[in-house]
Amino acid sequence: MSTVQTIPQEQATEIRRLAHDLSNALEIIVQANYLLGTVSIDEAGKQWTQLLDQGVRQAADINRDLRDYIRANS
Repeated sequence: MSTVQTIPQEQATEIRRLAHDLSNALEIIVQANYLLGTVSIDEAGKQWTQLLDQGVRQAADINRDLRDYIRANS
C-alpha cells in the first residue's frame, strides 16, 4: 500500500499562481475568439476559429484538472 505525498505548500502556492495566470491568458484567447466569431470571415477563417476554440477548451480543462489536483494534494 503506497502513501500519497502532499505537495509542499511553497510549491503548491507557486503552481496555483501559475495556473491562475494561465487561466487569465486563456480567458483573453476565449474572448478574442468570441469577437472573431462576431465578424464576417470566410470558411477557412471559421475553421481556424473552431480549431482555436477546441484548443483553448482543452487547455482550460487541463488547467482545471491541475488546479483540482493541487487542491487535493496540498
